[in-house]
Amino acid sequence: MHATEAEYQIPAMTIVLSTPTADGVREAMAALREWQHDEAPMQLHPGDIGWNYRFGTAETAAVVRTWSRDGRILAVGMLDSPTVVRMTVASDAFQDEDLARRLVEDFSLPERGVLPEGAVSIEAPQGLLLHELLTKEGWGVDEPWTPLFRDLAEAVEDPGVWIKAIGLEQAQDFADVLRSAFNTTRPTREYRHEMSAAPFYADARCLGAYDDQGNPAAVVTVWSAGPGKPGLVEPMGVHADHRGRGYGRAITVAGAAALREMGSSSVRVCTPSSNVGGVATYKAAGFSARPEIADRIRKV
Repeated sequence: MHATEAEYQIPAMTIVLSTPTADGVREAMAALREWQHDEAPMQLHPGDIGWNYRFGTAETAAVVRTWSRDGRILAVGMLDSPTVVRMTVASDAFQDEDLARRLVEDFSLPERGVLPEGAVSIEAPQGLLLHELLTKEGWGVDEPWTPLFRDLAEAVEDPGVWIKAIGLEQAQDFADVLRSAFNTTRPTREYRHEMSAAPFYADARCLGAYDDQGNPAAVVTVWSAGPGKPGLVEPMGVHADHRGRGYGRAITVAGAAALREMGSSSVRVCTPSSNVGGVATYKAAGFSARPEIADRIRKV
């Protein structure tokens, strides 16, 4: 006698939220690589986590979150700050209702260990069912960002300035330019050293543009997601003393060329729409702007 379906109901697979170990981040990165493709909306990229390694291996693992079902990772998030999570989901799970509802719960309840009480924000790709559910829960929309993309099927033009690799010997140049570009004291020589020691730095290239006197004018770090996948610019900065001279365009073009050499099919970046100069720089470097996007916010 055969058992009927009613007698042996298969229970729904539970979605498991995890903070991975340092080794577990490799699995999350592998999932992110798999989900990258040229037609995908702007979303969390392996390079976003790679850039976070400037703070250290354990520190990076502590800010990563994964959502899995039946052993398969369905979503990956990274806390860009204690109140900001950047996340994306598997390409075939954009409309997965169980996942979307679980994400809303985990983002809404502080005891789940993702976001605290109060004002918080979520960066999630367009097209997710998550957005509809967040709207129903009263989440709002933050300031607009502009995604920019450049196809790398054709050879990249010469940047027209002196470009060289930023190795450990140039770690101070890297820090100096970023501090000036973003008006902050945070970048240090150690950023470059921690990045090079990270398990994913083989996917990255760090380049500098120098003036005729050998002074560092601009830097860029670019991240591959593998051959045939879109690469990422994160970050690019121009020293305040060299603004308005085309170094931003030049270093971005050089970064695009490096990604093409690594096999990337395209390159993408996202910048606040209010950063008019930044948007113009990327367009000058051959990028095309896509429709604006915005983070979801929960106000106090």
